[in-house]
Amino acid sequence: MRVLQLLVFSMLSLWPLKAAACDLALVLAVDVSGSVDAQEYRLQMDGLAAGLRDGVVSEALVRARAQVLLLQWSGGSRQEVTLPWTQVQSFADVEALARQVETAPRPWRNFSTAIGEALELALAQFPAVPECKRRVVDVSGDGFSNEGIEPQELREALAAADVTVNAIAIEQSEPDLTAYFFENVIRGNGAFVVTAASFEDYPSRIRKKLVREIARQTALLHSGGGTAAKALQ
Repeated sequence: MRVLQLLVFSMLSLWPLKAAACDLALVLAVDVSGSVDAQEYRLQMDGLAAGLRDGVVSEALVRARAQVLLLQWSGGSRQEVTLPWTQVQSFADVEALARQVETAPRPWRNFSTAIGEALELALAQFPAVPECKRRVVDVSGDGFSNEGIEPQELREALAAADVTVNAIAIEQSEPDLTAYFFENVIRGNGAFVVTAASFEDYPSRIRKKLVREIARQTALLHSGGGTAAKALQ
């Protein structure tokens, strides 16, 4: 991991100081369905905030002048944009965003799992940030979609909008969730699933996921796919 961090920092240091208007639009879509108890909710939100504060992640967000949005989702018709698009232009912006994430109120506690509807709401947010070069939805979840439209029904619309969907599968009660997310939820060039064996594993796994989808992919965008960039894959 130390070698990876050094490689990413070396790539970041080669970027021009004046970045494009926006290299990345990122939707953080967090599962708050009934299977997630109060302690597990805190592990998710605190872990996500810590991941944003990670040195490699925060550096990449600032360099990319990223737009970040927080979406919380549960059952059918129960998804909300908790934090609207926020542009990250400085480390102070990253810290402010992390604080908003860790203090965000939970909108629901006792409903089903509608991953497709979460993706549909996420997709509807991207027209507000047309200047961003890359569009990514980061979905976390601990169960199969069991309500509303199926996530695979959104694949054509996501592809048409050039949106990549990555996922973190929390397999605390669903040991086959990674395979389900791989087959039904993720899409796009380089899309991937990270597995957390439990909610306790979530903080370290979400950090790994953010490094992969923000720092490494943005470094690849700026490197033109050179030797150093390939080392980050």
